[in-house]
Amino acid sequence: MRISTKQTDGNPRNVTQLITTVALAVLMGGTLFLYVQVSLQQALLYILGGIGGFVLYQARFGFTSAWRKFILYRQGEGIRAQMIMMLAANLLFLPLILKGSVFGHPISGYVFPVGMSVLIGAFIFGIGMQLGDGCASGTLYHIGGGDMNGLVTLIGFIAGSVIATTHFDFWLNAPHFAPISLIQSFGVGFGFLIQFVMLALVYYVTIIIEKRYHGKLVSTSTVNHHGWKAIYKGPWSLVWGGIILAVVNALILMIQGKPWGITSAFALWGAKFLQLIGTEPEQWEYWQDPTRAASLKNPLYEDVTTVMDISLMFGALLAAAFAGRYAKPIQWKRPTRMTVGALIGGVLMGYGARLSFGCNIGAYFDGIASFSLHGWLWFVAAFAGSIIGVKLRPYCAYKN
Repeated sequence: MRISTKQTDGNPRNVTQLITTVALAVLMGGTLFLYVQVSLQQALLYILGGIGGFVLYQARFGFTSAWRKFILYRQGEGIRAQMIMMLAANLLFLPLILKGSVFGHPISGYVFPVGMSVLIGAFIFGIGMQLGDGCASGTLYHIGGGDMNGLVTLIGFIAGSVIATTHFDFWLNAPHFAPISLIQSFGVGFGFLIQFVMLALVYYVTIIIEKRYHGKLVSTSTVNHHGWKAIYKGPWSLVWGGIILAVVNALILMIQGKPWGITSAFALWGAKFLQLIGTEPEQWEYWQDPTRAASLKNPLYEDVTTVMDISLMFGALLAAAFAGRYAKPIQWKRPTRMTVGALIGGVLMGYGARLSFGCNIGAYFDGIASFSLHGWLWFVAAFAGSIIGVKLRPYCAYKN
């Protein structure tokens, strides 16, 4: 079954204009609603989530695809862009973390324990992100970009998140070391130097391996537009996309006092659904935490991560409309194996994200940006899992 946007009114341009209008209306209307019903802070975070989704789509900034290209083809452009993004985030996060407070509220990065839960959770996540063809942020911006496979992955993601919350306390008690911050453990100057060396090491290792494999550096980025058109039609360069994402994350840190998060909302959505059908997830240990208990009790629009996830999807929808994505038919029909793979991948990511304190954004990006050693452990373990996930992709009908 193949449904073309042309069937709607015979004019793809009108369909694009309609989707653009809807996306703008949701983003602008949501901002106004949150400002009136919740707070200015919530409205600002909603806007930043939309900007993040717009940037992710226009830069095609995929963690999953970048790792896969390096594993399969030894092309490291995407990973190098990630290292530049991390460095930019470090430079922006450092003064905020050292200051300790902004706008009257405390500021803290994501620095979590280093242990088995991170190691196992990130490894599982790495397998899942290749089977689901996208990480958490990737799944959301793929949905906004018209990839129906992302909806299946999201359903699995929610289910896996809920499963993990049923015995979250077990993983909290697994063997681990206390949280390790490079700038706190080694001092600001030396800690930053260690961080820079590790980022540079990953950056240059990809160059060495890529040159040995191809004889030169290979760019996979495409430029279809120039001048002002490139801003709204894309695609943007990976490097500029990463730098803008670092700025967005720093602004989020300033406004809410902690970095960008994605996956905690999925556990919340699943728990809310279970409440609707008569289950009592509020009795589980995971939801005994006062902050989580409050989010489970309050309306979803009061949950920061939820509203940012929603605006991320609509920001990507707006970017996709600007780029002309919806002037082409949407492929609704998927091979059954791909659907099953996406569902399993989503479950693995949902489960793994709860164990390892987040996803590519919450654990990897935020962890390294916050100078936390757990972010580096997450990167290594998730990359190892991705190697296995890439080998499993052909069984799910993926072409690469």
